[in-house]
Amino acid sequence: MTAFIKKHKVLTIILGATLALLIVLGTIFFVRANYYKTHFFPGTVMSGVDVSELTAEEATDKVSRFVADYLLTIYARDDEKYYIEGPSIGYAYVPNGEIEQILKDQNPYDWMKQSRESREQEIDLSTTFDKQLLETELAGLACMQTDQMIAPEDAKIAWVDDSYQLVPEVMGTTLDFEKVLKLVTQAVEDGETAVELYDYYEDPVIRSDDPQLNACMDTIGKYYGTSITYTFGNQEPFELTSEMIQAWLTVDDDYQVSVDDEKVTNFVQQMASAYNTYGDAREFETSMGDKVKIGGGDYGWVIDKEKEKAQIYEDLEKGGHIEREPVYLQTAKEYGVNDIGSTYVEIDYTNQHLWYYEKGELVIDTDIVSGNLSRWNGSPDGVFKIVYKQRDATLVGEGYSSPVKYFMPFAYNVGIHDASWRDKFGNQIYLTAGSHGCINVPPEIAEKLYEVLSIDTPVVAYYREKVYLTAENARISNAYSYISEEDYKKLKKKDPTAVNPKPKKEN
Repeated sequence: MTAFIKKHKVLTIILGATLALLIVLGTIFFVRANYYKTHFFPGTVMSGVDVSELTAEEATDKVSRFVADYLLTIYARDDEKYYIEGPSIGYAYVPNGEIEQILKDQNPYDWMKQSRESREQEIDLSTTFDKQLLETELAGLACMQTDQMIAPEDAKIAWVDDSYQLVPEVMGTTLDFEKVLKLVTQAVEDGETAVELYDYYEDPVIRSDDPQLNACMDTIGKYYGTSITYTFGNQEPFELTSEMIQAWLTVDDDYQVSVDDEKVTNFVQQMASAYNTYGDAREFETSMGDKVKIGGGDYGWVIDKEKEKAQIYEDLEKGGHIEREPVYLQTAKEYGVNDIGSTYVEIDYTNQHLWYYEKGELVIDTDIVSGNLSRWNGSPDGVFKIVYKQRDATLVGEGYSSPVKYFMPFAYNVGIHDASWRDKFGNQIYLTAGSHGCINVPPEIAEKLYEVLSIDTPVVAYYREKVYLTAENARISNAYSYISEEDYKKLKKKDPTAVNPKPKKEN
């Protein structure tokens, strides 16, 4: 009996303890359940804001502070970034009762289960901001300052550093404020945190990859790769460089490449002026060992300017490096200042003597009778060449007709020929009883000269004293001492001593 009583007492204690524990647990459960009627479960996240254990009011405040920390990043060209902060535009959260409703929908008696789970949900973060403040903030950004904006520039072909080059486009930083304002306003309204302006710049129309530009540069490149080296025998060659050719090019508004014809013409003229020796004054070493200066005549190098110009255009079209001589209208025996060479006829009118040299060796020399200076028929002086040779010619002029066996003209209708009617040559005969302009030589000399002289053999004819030649043959043949009758009369008035040489009295 006693054992039974003891056992019953133990059960009573156990039941009492269990009941007490249940009461405590029940109290705790209902206290916590009552707590979660006004607080969010642990792990509750609303649109990225952790509102665990917060009341609806506290959660709303925290969400408001989160929203107020809004920052809009604006990505601009050239890796520039600009920012608009929420407080500066009055950016704020507008509660709409959603947080309270979520709390109401929360089953507080489910707190034990929910405390072990994470609940993330998106809520409607309705916001407000001051559009006028936003406009002011945007207008204050450096990228929106019109005086700092760089206007876009099209890619183009321009003359840079002495050559045509493809100048890349300038993208620029010009923005349309109204368009950007609309973009940014929409971004803020949508709660976006970043916006890009890349598509809102005023861009160039023509880019570096433009087919027309590149076709133009291909054409220019062809000219840039062209040069012409002019050769002049053993003389230093002259190069028409690609850089010089570049300076001839013009590119129009449609990027069509052309060569400036005037510049080509000027180049050919300059080359002709530099290398033509036609009529140039030359210092000539005479057979007597001294030197005389003689110019005029029709001998020398002459570049054919029209044909040379046409050849240049042909070379430019072909492209590449070209080596050639200029296109000549007339050539001489040798290049350079002394283009006469070592085979020539020398006529000293003053000493009335003629020499013929072949490859530097004297072959023939003779006394002569040249044009009558007293009758204004003085023979033309200058550097000429044998034009042709004729057998059995009849020389006809005003008041005369003279048959000759050998005629070798070199200056218009003036030439070397035999004079069978003369028995004397040399001395001062030419001053009073000279020819009508031709060079009279003994018949046997004329025959020898006719046999050895070649067409184009240079003829150097000169006076050692000042003479005045007014005859038509002197004008046409570009004689060194030619003067028009009108100019001579004017000269004579100023200087009465300006007369042709007179015979010297013999002792």
